[in-house]
Amino acid sequence: MTTATKRYKSAKELVQADGLYEASEAVALVKKTATAKFDETIELHIRTGADPRHADQIVRGVTVLPHGVGKPVRVTVFTDGEAMSIAEQAGADFVGNDDLIQRVQGGWVDFDVAIATPDMMGKIGGLGRYLGRRGLMPNPRTGTVVQPDDLARTIDESKKGRVEYRLDRSGLMHLAIGKASFEEHQLLDNLLTMMDNIVRARPSGVKGQFILAAYLTSTMGPSVPMDVVSLTAVKEE
Repeated sequence: MTTATKRYKSAKELVQADGLYEASEAVALVKKTATAKFDETIELHIRTGADPRHADQIVRGVTVLPHGVGKPVRVTVFTDGEAMSIAEQAGADFVGNDDLIQRVQGGWVDFDVAIATPDMMGKIGGLGRYLGRRGLMPNPRTGTVVQPDDLARTIDESKKGRVEYRLDRSGLMHLAIGKASFEEHQLLDNLLTMMDNIVRARPSGVKGQFILAAYLTSTMGPSVPMDVVSLTAVKEE
């Protein structure tokens, strides 16, 4: 059993055991409890009432966070022809077709976002075994399969902080919304933007309450439970 450090114990003492915090309070508290020697990632953890085993209860989409996620985002684009120049000029880190496919098949996945144009989908279909489990496979549902005219915008959004959200097998979501070094208002903006998008993506098959619990935490800090009613009240109108 792992023993909690003195730093973690001190941070946990700041969080009320039975408390539920409003968004702004949770942001302030999670910054206070992020006391590691590196710039910790601030994460949003959500427990939902959705069952991803049912097709009408799948939750998946993308959000562009107004203040980004606090780290460089490496973008790979699978495309061909004139669209290659568009992708390169838009700032994509890696652009190619058959050459990139071969690199991925060889085990290379040194990027954070993969985008493809529709004409490449037949070629990259076999990359699911390499990219799917990492959440990197281009997919029309997440806006990562786009026409050449939309490449520049999609690449720009990805670089700025385009985050994909999706349920895991347990109906949970784990999402980075920034860094401990962010200002409180930046983290709050990112948090509320993410929540707004997730609540709007409520599947038709979910009955009863959709968001059951939500927590903020830092990489090395304790979880801060949030008041779901106040967090989603405005969003669900």
